[in-house]
Amino acid sequence: MAEPHFQQKLSFFEKAGYSAADSAANFVFMTMVLFQLNFYTDVFGLTASAAAAILLWPRLWDAVADPIVGILADRTDTRWGKFRPWILFTAIPWFIIMILAYTTPHGWSMAAMIAYAAITNTMLMTIYSMNNMPYAALGGVMTGDVNERAKLNSFRFIAVNAAQFIVGGFTLTLVAKFAAKHAAGATVGIADKQYGWQMTMTIWAVLCLVLFLITFSTTKERIKPINKEKSSPKQDFADLLKNNPWKVMWCWTLVHFAILSFRGGALYNYYHHYADKAAMFDWVQKLGLVAPAGIATSGGIMETLGLIVHGDISNLANSNVADVFNSIINMLGTGLTIIVILLSPSLAKKFGKKAVAATGFALATIGSLSFYLLSPANVWGMLGITALVSIAYAPTIPLTWAIFADVADYSEWKTGRRFTGMVFATIGFALKAGLALGSASFLWIMVGLFHYDTKLPDTADAIQGFRACSGIVVGILFAICTVLLMSYQLNKGTTVQMADELAARRNKFTAESPATT
Repeated sequence: MAEPHFQQKLSFFEKAGYSAADSAANFVFMTMVLFQLNFYTDVFGLTASAAAAILLWPRLWDAVADPIVGILADRTDTRWGKFRPWILFTAIPWFIIMILAYTTPHGWSMAAMIAYAAITNTMLMTIYSMNNMPYAALGGVMTGDVNERAKLNSFRFIAVNAAQFIVGGFTLTLVAKFAAKHAAGATVGIADKQYGWQMTMTIWAVLCLVLFLITFSTTKERIKPINKEKSSPKQDFADLLKNNPWKVMWCWTLVHFAILSFRGGALYNYYHHYADKAAMFDWVQKLGLVAPAGIATSGGIMETLGLIVHGDISNLANSNVADVFNSIINMLGTGLTIIVILLSPSLAKKFGKKAVAATGFALATIGSLSFYLLSPANVWGMLGITALVSIAYAPTIPLTWAIFADVADYSEWKTGRRFTGMVFATIGFALKAGLALGSASFLWIMVGLFHYDTKLPDTADAIQGFRACSGIVVGILFAICTVLLMSYQLNKGTTVQMADELAARRNKFTAESPATT
């Protein structure tokens, strides 16, 4: 018989509405992860060093901005709540800045272009913090029911993965279509590509605006602070430092998001330089995704999406076979993730969030380490391990964000005060810092241990580096996350006890508040 606990159900429409804003955020986030570097170097016209600086410093500023926004959000008090107003009032600035960040000025000096890129990217990262940090905290105050939180975050991350699928699959296609239209039959040039990016990001920005408004209009904040006593940010942070579950999850977040950016860079190079192109070609050919070079195809959705390899097995050096295989791998992983995320609430209800997350990361550790053992021609092994890691990792995605809400509950349970914004803001700092460190550490390891030269990516040392980073290093990072989750103090029994006691306190406060006014 299941243990009785406090229940506070959310409707399907509220859970779906909540997920809309994170879907919107991923139109910026995934564009940044997948395409922003190449936009600045290949389309905007910046040098690699200038682009690197413009990508690095705004992201570090973004990490610093999260705690500032968290402090302000915790002290926001409106008829709409603490966190929902931030989503509403950042929607239009987000729409404008998103377009400006991917618009290329014409006739400007290089110094002016660098300044424009730096300012617009910093503005984009700032508005991202002002919107997404309060959004993350919102999930912690919509319900105090631990099982509903798991369901809420499952909805959220299904929407996130759907957005990631769209961004990864259709951004470059739309850019090419708008660029060709702008060229009006002539050879597509840089100016045409610049127009293509501006129009594509305008479409994404419109979608973001609509999705933010949906989230604002369909959600409600239900958990109110019991203690109305004002506190300083210094006191909030001092209390947070006494929260051991927060310490564990802060470190876990830093390592986890370092994995995402590290693994993304490593696997791209793994498929483009380590994996055997002939083996990938044979596999793609069995799917019917190959056309002879120089021969026009009849079109169709696959051709439109760029998923047809043009060439033959005797000349693959400059073909798109690695791009197509890499894309299929990404779609396989994302598709399985979307499906398996649906199982996370029932798994969490039965075993607890901590147990499910720790098990998922342990299995991802084994899968990642086994990647190192694959030969360059073992494409079925690459597909199989990708599928297994995606299945193991998928349930952890929504559950770890639900754990952050439990961490905020723990602070309220122990101190009598709730500072959800500060909890999520400091976790956000670890997230952004982890993304920056992951990308940087991949290059540090490649240069320091494998003598990596970006102009010579196919040397024997570099190829072994890509293999080691994709398998051994990623596996070690997953193992660190597993150990941290195992040391996390809040198991299923404790979270249920905590939720019930907090619900009793809130009910008592609600019953007594009319008499104390």
